[in-house]
Amino acid sequence: MDYVNLLIAALGGYLLGAVPFGLVLTKIAGLGDIRDIGSGNIGATNVLRTGRKDLALLTLLGDAGKGGIAVLLARYSLGEQAALIAGVAAFAGHVWPIWLGFKGGKGVATYIGTLLALNWIVCLLFCATWLIVAVLRRYSSLAALSAAAVAPVFAYIWSGVALSAACAILSLILYYRHKDNILRLLDGTETKIGGDKTVKSEG
Repeated sequence: MDYVNLLIAALGGYLLGAVPFGLVLTKIAGLGDIRDIGSGNIGATNVLRTGRKDLALLTLLGDAGKGGIAVLLARYSLGEQAALIAGVAAFAGHVWPIWLGFKGGKGVATYIGTLLALNWIVCLLFCATWLIVAVLRRYSSLAALSAAAVAPVFAYIWSGVALSAACAILSLILYYRHKDNILRLLDGTETKIGGDKTVKSEG
């Protein structure tokens, strides 16, 4: 095992994942600091609250893309094990970006982008689970939490232990970042998709 290559994959993945697309795009557009708006998150959902759907879409693509690019770069230069490390590190970089005092997004988009590059079948199952729960229950946070809960199982079935372990790490971090949403779901105060209150589930 080449620990130097794994370290390079981890560092490169983290730095790529730490690029705060939501913050950068909104500042370039002259909308100020996205952290002062809505939930304070840097993800696409909060960017959407500025009224700029185009910026929200670009943020979504950027946050997903950086996870996927980190995986692909590591895979083709350092190998499959390094790709897994880079994917997890990119996700951590989005959630805890060094440039923003380790206060980043909640990671759903980056999770999806990382999964897409690691195993597209598992990614599709993740997205299908999100969509089904979102349509049936109309809670974006619950949909993300449900998809994250089953992702390690799907990964084990379709890939094996290594991807399943990586997904388990991502899911645990995602659950931690959604701890406030979990509390609101439990006490019945979480806002549904299309509701009047501010939704604070994604990022």
